[in-house]
Amino acid sequence: MNRYLSNKKAIALFLLPALLIYSVIIIYPVLQTVYRSFFNWDGLSTATWNGISNYRDLLEDPLLITSLRNGLLFALVLAVFQIGLGTVLALACADPRIKGRKLLKTSYFIPVVLSVTVVCQLWIAMYDPANGLINRLFNLLHIPYQQNWLTSPTVSIIAIAFVNAWQFMGYQFSLLYAGVKSIPEQYMEAATIDGCSKWMAHRKVTIPLMKETYKFCLIVAITSGIGAFVQMLIMTSGGPGTSNYTLTYMIYRYAFMESNYGYACAVSVVLVSLSLLATVIINKTFDRNEA
Repeated sequence: MNRYLSNKKAIALFLLPALLIYSVIIIYPVLQTVYRSFFNWDGLSTATWNGISNYRDLLEDPLLITSLRNGLLFALVLAVFQIGLGTVLALACADPRIKGRKLLKTSYFIPVVLSVTVVCQLWIAMYDPANGLINRLFNLLHIPYQQNWLTSPTVSIIAIAFVNAWQFMGYQFSLLYAGVKSIPEQYMEAATIDGCSKWMAHRKVTIPLMKETYKFCLIVAITSGIGAFVQMLIMTSGGPGTSNYTLTYMIYRYAFMESNYGYACAVSVVLVSLSLLATVIINKTFDRNEA
């Protein structure tokens, strides 16, 4: 018994520094954000209590609907592109018959380590309606579709989401590839002996056994989409108009352009709450399917 208590004390002492650091850099700022969301505060003068007025005003703010719609659309593009294509690439790279797999695995991860600013500037040039590579490629393929990719209110958010999906697909690919490689080869051999084709074996064995990996990848994609910001700021400054606003862009605007920190804190609380809600729903959905 004494040895058990001694071990518990030792574990608590080891965890204490990490808990203190976590509390200072995570818990305290979150609690301060929630607290400040109930104040009218410009960041300099004395904050004045205004109860739930910030949240009431937020419900009537037309930017909220635009930002939520853009965040969900952004998340959908990330989920489909990164997880869908990432799965295909992971299965291909795990197949010993594919030559040059090491080169492919490295090439997929190169965009992840590039600067976001550099990637955005590269794609701004590629999206240029007159001289950009995308429209020229369509011309070359005789596809009658020319687009003002970053100035169209309806297309620009998808174009920006594609840039994010392209740059960070290597991260999702790494997770999916690790998931594929963690499945014992005996399962695939048993499926092959039972007469399954390669595709059928992946569909019946590989993909179902990767549920935990898919769950994590989906959480990353959804939360990344809801909180997307940098690409909008660099590529379109949130425009045209406010068509490319997300919740994070709303926070940036109200906090740093309008010095309305109390309102920006209320938007931050909504953003964190939606991310937590999405995580809970995804966890519940996957856990229910496993039961």
